[in-house]
Amino acid sequence: PGPIFEPEPAHPDPWNVARGLHAAGFRPGDVVLNTFSYHLTPGGLMLDQAARALGCPVIPAGPGNTEQQLQVMAAFRPAAYCGTPDFLKILLDAAAAKGIAPSLTKAVVSGAAFPPSLQAEIAARGIAACQIYASADLGCIAYETPARAGLVVNEDVVLEIVRPGTGSPVPDGEVGEVLVTSLDIRRPLIRFSLGDLSAILPGTSPCGRTNRRIKGWMGRAEQSTKVKGMFVTPAQIAEVARRHRDIGRLQLVVGRAGEQDVMTLKAEAPADDAALADALGATLAAVTKLKGAVELVSPGTLANDGKVIVDTRPVVS
Repeated sequence: PGPIFEPEPAHPDPWNVARGLHAAGFRPGDVVLNTFSYHLTPGGLMLDQAARALGCPVIPAGPGNTEQQLQVMAAFRPAAYCGTPDFLKILLDAAAAKGIAPSLTKAVVSGAAFPPSLQAEIAARGIAACQIYASADLGCIAYETPARAGLVVNEDVVLEIVRPGTGSPVPDGEVGEVLVTSLDIRRPLIRFSLGDLSAILPGTSPCGRTNRRIKGWMGRAEQSTKVKGMFVTPAQIAEVARRHRDIGRLQLVVGRAGEQDVMTLKAEAPADDAALADALGATLAAVTKLKGAVELVSPGTLANDGKVIVDTRPVVS
């Protein structure tokens, strides 16, 4: 959360993402529609550089602007997609509503939950979508292959699963906090905590890759979470409260609706005040850069348990 100042070495694939794209079936000449943001986040450039390193022409589309995206897709017929799974569904639904047959056959998705229901829907539309587990600090950490048997740890990092908050390794198969070591001389990181939960899978992947595997993202080790690829933190909710001193406790509930991440800010207020709800919604959007619903509740309704963010999204096992 907040500004991250990262070195970007002069290298065709500085974030080591190309291996994950290749595992997902990206090949030289495949036109790639890259819908990750290029602005104030490294995601767009990470995938862009990796695709070009593989010899794939890239459409630097960024997120949103669905109508324009459909026009671009019709004109350039991309074979591959990079972006969040939520936005892929939005594009496919919009194309179906207009009677357009998308040219996409493969995808790499990240930045949001990819539950089995959405995986099945995307696959039913003829698109082989694989996940990449990445961060702004380390680039690609692990990636999915067509075997659909967990995520293969990238060869450029050492990944450990530890008991949250202790740094002590847990046995294989036990859920714990992800620590990653990168010995890249250009930007070394030692036992860097991502704050995510996962677990080591036994054996090797049926696809033939012999690196260790993890189950994938299984939640956060602390209350901060990701919504549509953006971190949301307790500090941000505290900032919303600071700007509205006439309310009581606040709690942000993150969930899923229509195969998309959604969030609702519950606020204790003395009365059902539409103007207050609108003001809270505007502040929430300004602070988190994400839109969310607002629900005003009676004082004393929210539990005094210290839980500022409650994530109700199902964990993908």
